[in-house]
Amino acid sequence: MNVIMPEMGEGVDEGTVINWLVSEGDYVQEDAALLEVETDKVTVEINAEVAGTLLKIMVPAGQTATAGSVLAVIGEAGEQVEETTAADDTPAESAPAPQEAAQSDAIDAPAGGRTFDGVRVSPVVARMVREHDLDVTQITGTGRDGRVTKRDVIAYMEGGQSAPAPQTKPETKPSPAPAKPSTQPPAVPITGDDEIQPLSGMRRAIAEHMVMSKRVSPHVTTVFEFDYSAVAAHRAAHKARYAQDGVKLTYMPYLVSAVAGALKAHPMANASWTDDGIVLKKAVNIGVAVAVPHGLLVPVIRDADTMNLLGLARAINDLADRARTNKLRPDEVQGGTFSITNHGASGSLIGTPIINQPQVGIVGIGVIEKRVKVIGDAIAIRPCAYASFSFDHRILDGATADAFMMDVKHQIENWA
Repeated sequence: MNVIMPEMGEGVDEGTVINWLVSEGDYVQEDAALLEVETDKVTVEINAEVAGTLLKIMVPAGQTATAGSVLAVIGEAGEQVEETTAADDTPAESAPAPQEAAQSDAIDAPAGGRTFDGVRVSPVVARMVREHDLDVTQITGTGRDGRVTKRDVIAYMEGGQSAPAPQTKPETKPSPAPAKPSTQPPAVPITGDDEIQPLSGMRRAIAEHMVMSKRVSPHVTTVFEFDYSAVAAHRAAHKARYAQDGVKLTYMPYLVSAVAGALKAHPMANASWTDDGIVLKKAVNIGVAVAVPHGLLVPVIRDADTMNLLGLARAINDLADRARTNKLRPDEVQGGTFSITNHGASGSLIGTPIINQPQVGIVGIGVIEKRVKVIGDAIAIRPCAYASFSFDHRILDGATADAFMMDVKHQIENWA
């Protein structure tokens, strides 16, 4: 039985093996975790579909494999492994040759690949070229047959790869163009006492996405204070009953529900910018940021506006737990139309989160703590939190953004 690299979501056609959890010669049970694979979005575990002995590892840790390639072979102890990476039950067109499956950098364009200036690239490379407005013909490809890989694009963007020598042209001497300021950051001096921590695929993807978001969207942040008295009372009255259903009731489901309702009332906050116009999203798919050991994931609650509080609490618990144990599927961190981050979990009061492109905005909630408030002519102690809203000023103006947040605030403070 061949262990096949699965399809891991739309546009995700490769993954890097970061850790084998078993060794060659080990006996594995059915459904036992075999290895961890990292894409540019998530880290996932791949399990054994059958019980048996792990006869051979085809793709060692640190190497990249494309969807459909063979990662390992499971069989009877002592059984000989044929030198092939084509699974008996895998279509021939999706099974690369052994040396191709083991090639660490190759991201070859499958049938669904794209062509840029006559250069065939995978969907991952096509996305990076499009997002960063690159000339793919200027990038030296190190993949099979000179194909441009994801690593080639990253090296080119970091300035570690020089453009190929230009073709012979007629000897013309155009006027020199004015010098342009360098877009590369200054070199970081490294001394003998410094340590370089290699970038994981997740950390590199986060860095690319955050820099791109700040570049394309004019960020504006507005801050409100929410009084959580009504929510706290409701939570205290229902927490035990939810626990009987196996659901931990936190404050986050209340905020997700309020945001979902406000997005329905203010569709411009549930949209995306395009040069052809503003795309108003019909689905309300809310991503909730989850801190994981090596970065940040934003699993998506689909159709959040159709769920009651119990459904939202169950979905948040499930997605957060699986995010922290590498059980998320890549498609579960895609398709969000709006995002929420709970930076208050670590004690933060106010944050200015970066928009998760191509969304309009993201709400950040600070720590909920008791504060002294003036209510009418009386002084009271209330549980409060600061809520910040970072939004894309191309789509939302201040008044519209404030109206959206006032709607969220009203729902939180009048929870029944």
